[in-house]
Amino acid sequence: MAKKAKRRGRPLGSKNKKSIGKSIATMDVGQLRAHIDNLQSVLAKKIKEQRAHFERQLAQLGGYASKKSSAATRSAGRTGKRAKAVPKYQSKKDKSVKWSGRGMTPIWMREEMKGTKLKKEDFAIK
Repeated sequence: MAKKAKRRGRPLGSKNKKSIGKSIATMDVGQLRAHIDNLQSVLAKKIKEQRAHFERQLAQLGGYASKKSSAATRSAGRTGKRAKAVPKYQSKKDKSVKWSGRGMTPIWMREEMKGTKLKKEDFAIK
């Protein structure tokens, strides 16, 4: 069975765009005015239909969003900043230098631990 060649050009049923341009070019002013008025009424009708469609969708989404936001407010945790952390560690050399235990190990603690058998727990405030 032979392969059927692909059809080239416009799909079946499509209109020739050039004929529309030629027909408009041959119209007189009265016919053009009537054609423009007809197009404006069709455009207004389509805009009204689209607006109604999008407003319906927006109303549905509004209900969905309000349900989602009410669920989010119930399950939301604390907001804002944390309270200042209480220091848990202090330097052996300088008692005024303290660390809360949050974040990276401070330089003073690393330097004091370097070359000794001291560990992080040894700097704990009792």
